Amino acid sequence: MGVFENPSFDEHQTVAFHQDIKSGLRAIIAVHNTIRGPAVGGCRMWPYANEDDALTDALRLSRGMSFKSALAGLPFGGGKSVIIGDPATDKSDPLWHAMGCFVESLGGQYIIAEDVGTSPADMELVRRETPHVAGIEEGGSGDPSPATAWGVFVGIKATVRTRLDRSDIRGIGIAVQGLGHVGYELCRLLAAEGVVLYVADIDSSRLTRAAKEFGATSVSPDKVYDLDIDVFAPCALGAVINDDTIARLRATIVAGSANNQLAEQRHAQALSKANILYAPDYAINAGGIINIAHEGPTYDRAAAFGQVSKIYDTLIEIFALARADGITPDAAAERIAAQRLCATINEAA
Repeated sequence: MGVFENPSFDEHQTVAFHQDIKSGLRAIIAVHNTIRGPAVGGCRMWPYANEDDALTDALRLSRGMSFKSALAGLPFGGGKSVIIGDPATDKSDPLWHAMGCFVESLGGQYIIAEDVGTSPADMELVRRETPHVAGIEEGGSGDPSPATAWGVFVGIKATVRTRLDRSDIRGIGIAVQGLGHVGYELCRLLAAEGVVLYVADIDSSRLTRAAKEFGATSVSPDKVYDLDIDVFAPCALGAVINDDTIARLRATIVAGSANNQLAEQRHAQALSKANILYAPDYAINAGGIINIAHEGPTYDRAAAFGQVSKIYDTLIEIFALARADGITPDAAAERIAAQRLCATINEAA
């Protein structure tokens, strides 16, 4: 399938492919737009089944980054990069140097950061070839995962306030799917609030650690959808909200850090019909990009996390619009983001 025929292509500004035979790098950079500023987005490394799957992921994720930055009021556009490969076995210094050269070839149009399968340490290697790197330790804000987790944490509180009419989350049941950097930090925050915590991950060592540290109950990745809980927090890969899982979900709220949680756009309506409140992923998981917006020599963590906390207000606004106009929260979030993008275009005209 070509780029323009891909259903996820949405007038993307740039879609670039790169192969470096010597290092084994096969990568795609998708820039959705640079209307508000340079396109910022993480680099995902994953053993995609084929090139079409990798392209679709890059297109969908970059579009989400445009809306994420617009909703958060940041001076960034939306971009994303994907590397086809297994992060457990295929990483190497030459690969990251080749990726840095690829990023540099776009002349600052795209700024790379860590994502699923990559780390700040990987980005340090990329930075040897390009200055267009964010989320690094030296001269940056470091790992954005804690900020992302904090945003999801306050976002969950906004959903509980809206759906359950509660100002606190103590005692409610929450299942976190995926115990990576963001998911594990989210568990730490939730456990401190006294929630009844369930966790699911393909790595049994992470489950053991979460049970010991947080008193979490472990469930298999497939059974997490069947739990009688209040909040399902997807914090791993996308497309976990689909026809099968919606029919099985017993939670009344879906709110997590994963990108592209909806397998298809129509699943937003399916959630609403099932009376499940959905926190649009690009609204609730914006903490990392907000934190990056603050990085630099004068980085102030308190100020950055203070702005991340406003994700609560953004979601309350989204839910209010959805309720007033009889639309899904996903449609409401998209409308607000589109309005802000259009406003930027008009200001520039």
